[in-house]
Amino acid sequence: MPELPEVETIARILRVGDHGPSLKGQRIQRVSLHWPRHIHTPSVSTFRRRIRNRLVRDVGRRGKFIHIQLDRGNLIIHLRMSGDLSIAANDTPQDPHDHTIFFLENNYQLRFNDVRKFGRVYLVDDEEQIFGELGPEPLSPSFTWESLMEDLHKRKRRIKPLLLDQTFLAGLGNIYTDEALHRAGIHPLRRSDSLEPDEVQALWKGIRDTLKSGISNNGASIDWVYRGGDFQNHFRVYQRVGEACTTCGSPIVRMVIGQRGTHFCPKCQPEASI
Repeated sequence: MPELPEVETIARILRVGDHGPSLKGQRIQRVSLHWPRHIHTPSVSTFRRRIRNRLVRDVGRRGKFIHIQLDRGNLIIHLRMSGDLSIAANDTPQDPHDHTIFFLENNYQLRFNDVRKFGRVYLVDDEEQIFGELGPEPLSPSFTWESLMEDLHKRKRRIKPLLLDQTFLAGLGNIYTDEALHRAGIHPLRRSDSLEPDEVQALWKGIRDTLKSGISNNGASIDWVYRGGDFQNHFRVYQRVGEACTTCGSPIVRMVIGQRGTHFCPKCQPEASI
């Protein structure tokens, strides 16, 4: 699933226009729905009507959501397991998995490619209808190690599942959680309320540094879903079972926590005090 760095990269490409025209300033003429179940809110018929002739004001991200601000309302897209967004000229052949296509007035299209069809599209007046329950943005100035410690100590949960909880912290998924915990030297089964201040500071820094590195490398490309990233070449632990830890040389191991494959270094992330 695309995580914060991958979604941020996609939003930047759409906003800046790295591989074509920018989506900003474009007017959406109509939408073609080859998979109507992409549309979550409102009804399909209402969506078709309300999206016509909407002007794109800006493109951003909240958590793992693409946020397209319109002159009237907000177009929000959750890529889920296999989604990707790109801009292509009208005469460019469509991929079989381009299920939702927005036709723009400049003879280009915004295409939502979604192999597994798990993605969702929302058109709402108030973005908080979708974002209201999300946790803080980990790269926001308001996200401090002190605020993180307060939130960690309010809960008594294993740290790996807690960091994956989007209502606790927005944007982290399996890859970046494993990588951040390794940077911080924290075992993925540690209880959140057991972390000392110096450990929380290390975790806060690990989260931010991992995400910044992911963004600077345009995210990770590990399957057919998201392409163009390079962060997979900088993994410390994720999908490196049996390989040497980049810090101490010990073999990376894998365990399942909350039905999620979890990668860590048993020496750098000791089980003590779990």
